[in-house]
Amino acid sequence: MTEWDLVVTAREQVARDVVALTLGRPDGGDLPQWTPGAHLDLLLGPDLVRQYSLCGDPADRSGLRIAVQREPDGRGGSRQVHDRLTPGATVTVRGPRNNFALVAAARYLFIAGGIGITPIGPMVAAADAAGADWRLVYGGRSRATMAFADALREKYGDRVTLCPQDETGLLDLPGLLGRPEAGMLVYCCGPEALITAVEQHCLGWPPGCLHVERFTPASGVDGVDTTVEVELSISGQTLTVPPGTPILQAVEEAGVQVLSSCREGTCGTCETTVLAGVPDHRDSLLTEEERAAGDTMMICVSRARTPRLVLEL
Repeated sequence: MTEWDLVVTAREQVARDVVALTLGRPDGGDLPQWTPGAHLDLLLGPDLVRQYSLCGDPADRSGLRIAVQREPDGRGGSRQVHDRLTPGATVTVRGPRNNFALVAAARYLFIAGGIGITPIGPMVAAADAAGADWRLVYGGRSRATMAFADALREKYGDRVTLCPQDETGLLDLPGLLGRPEAGMLVYCCGPEALITAVEQHCLGWPPGCLHVERFTPASGVDGVDTTVEVELSISGQTLTVPPGTPILQAVEEAGVQVLSSCREGTCGTCETTVLAGVPDHRDSLLTEEERAAGDTMMICVSRARTPRLVLEL
């Protein structure tokens, strides 16, 4: 995937500890097209690559907008953005790439928690423009921490329900999801606890109704590592990957370049075609249908259910 340098053309404080940045080309030219749910990779330093959802207008080719929440106890990406990316600063990016695309439907329920509003905002705009029946329920610790809350409420009125936890408590998921609704798609992004709860409440819904995007790996996706033989069809190499060594690491050590970012199974950058063998999926991205197909895998975290895999690398 192509990398290029963009410049910060605007910076705005949109909530407590949340800044929105607009990134543009130094020459002022058009930027790539994107669709709601897409994100950018920001290359913030050696081995420091972070993904941030685009939250602007897809029709605006002059700038790509992201919003980043400072995480004092994080791994350093948000601190780099908040402390270094001021107007005029340059940052290297990859993308846009979309693992959370909005599927056409007549009805939607959007559920956002905290900074999870970033990919949901453009989806709401697209659903509204398409004339769909939709509702957004947006929760956060307090109103002061909820980015874009006032703008969304002002633009869409009662179709947006704001739920600051210090005023209303936790989101009423049983009330929202207790009964499956025909023809409705549910889109959710936010903290892992929220996504896990939404998934539990949607167990009785028809397959394919729920779409989620995680910022951190899903819980309960670990497995038992065994030695696996990995054949690389393009390079012609065959690798023996021992327990405890990610397939991605073994491939890189063999001198084969693979794009990667999160190394946690959340971003999709290292997605690789599987030509033979059965993957043991441990990512937080693929749908159940995609897992069952077994023709692609995230080699940063996933392994194999068979003694051998053949990958298109």
